[in-house]
Amino acid sequence: MKGTIQTGFGDPGEVLRIGEVATPVVDDDGVLVRVRAASIHIGAVHGVRGLPKVMRPIFKSFIAKSGVIGQNMAGVVEAVGKNVTQLAAGDEVFGSCKGAFAEYAATTSAALALKPINLTFEQASAVGVSAFAALQALRSHGKLQEGQHLLVTGASGGVGTFAVQIAKAMGAEVTGVCSTRNLDLVRSIGADHVIDYTQHDFTTGDPEYDLILDNVGAHSLKDMRRVLTADGLLLANGAPAPIGWVGGLGHPLKVAVASMFSKQVGRPFVSTENEEDLGTLRELAETGKMTPVIDQVFPLEAAVAAVTSVGEGHNQGTTVITM
Repeated sequence: MKGTIQTGFGDPGEVLRIGEVATPVVDDDGVLVRVRAASIHIGAVHGVRGLPKVMRPIFKSFIAKSGVIGQNMAGVVEAVGKNVTQLAAGDEVFGSCKGAFAEYAATTSAALALKPINLTFEQASAVGVSAFAALQALRSHGKLQEGQHLLVTGASGGVGTFAVQIAKAMGAEVTGVCSTRNLDLVRSIGADHVIDYTQHDFTTGDPEYDLILDNVGAHSLKDMRRVLTADGLLLANGAPAPIGWVGGLGHPLKVAVASMFSKQVGRPFVSTENEEDLGTLRELAETGKMTPVIDQVFPLEAAVAAVTSVGEGHNQGTTVITM
């Protein structure tokens, strides 16, 4: 089968190639999926570049033994191990695995769910790392409540587009921050207010946000605190480009340290993919409360260009590779 193989850390054009690899063989508890679409999130780009360097051992752990990269996909079950009873050949599924950027991928039944009937394979593949991050940030870490006012920076990006929709489903008032070209998009997915950061600095306003989900990391903690309510919370999910050994990790670490001295600041957070939340995201999609925003779709043969494009930033939602 064909797959996108990573040969080292560096520029995508230098360390990625499309090549032939063996089709995965599943064990008694495994599931083999004929991949129809796979999504790219910014973390995958950092993994290809190997930045920040301190994360390289973790990046390596997400690569399949064959060297194929990719984590989130949607497709059709090709075969199941003898111990798998929840799924059967022919089922349309979505979820996570190692080696998603290939024609076939192997994973466990717990990492998969039936594809929402109202989503395409491309849309379903996008319900991955970014969607989990948005859900867990707002619900588990931010404790967002109905009627509270949320500000989302990077509202037109992968995490941001999911966060706006999930927050609205939770009954929050949502302000999205984005560039001029993305204003209509962010409004269309439900934001109550939209701020064009090229025209207005939201940190110069009055304190009004109960929660800020910062997917960009472009403002200082002092500026962010200015627009938080007295008990407001800042969740740091983004940072400037990860350069060197620590790179972009410095921003969320500063937030963590600052939270030791002020209840107003908040914390960084780490999201994890799990079976229960995959079911929650599936329900949000099937009820029409959350629809993945797709930026560009590339064929597998152009996967290197797709990863490069995501690394350049300014994507609207999620970029997808089709097989």
